[in-house]
Amino acid sequence: MARIPERPAQDPRALKGVLRSFGFAWQGLAYAWRSQRNFRIEVYLAALALALAWVLDVDPVPVLLLILVVLTLELMNTALEAVVDLTSPGQHPLAKAAKDTSAAAVLVASLIALVIGAGLFLPAIAEKLRTYGKIP
Repeated sequence: MARIPERPAQDPRALKGVLRSFGFAWQGLAYAWRSQRNFRIEVYLAALALALAWVLDVDPVPVLLLILVVLTLELMNTALEAVVDLTSPGQHPLAKAAKDTSAAAVLVASLIALVIGAGLFLPAIAEKLRTYGKIP
């Protein structure tokens, strides 16, 4: 059985504890990247959205905030699924409800981000097309 690491607050050298906490966070990101296909897709789409914002001269702050919400919810969904799998290895209706509801939160945030993103990007795309004479 794996040993539970000390809590950072228990470490007499505060900076070492903070650095260890960052290490644990990076391990969590690496786990999500390795194990969650949707997380990887969302990261790629986030990079695409940021590149598009740069090309179209769209304010990156709302884009970054939308990315923050979706990726954070995806990470929380991953954590919740791991906890549910640990505590309820068999099939249980409440385990299913917890996992489905957590996934629904990511879905709702993603759909809202898509609508807001369309509102941010479509006018800029239309303006670029007008500039190049592709649309009147």
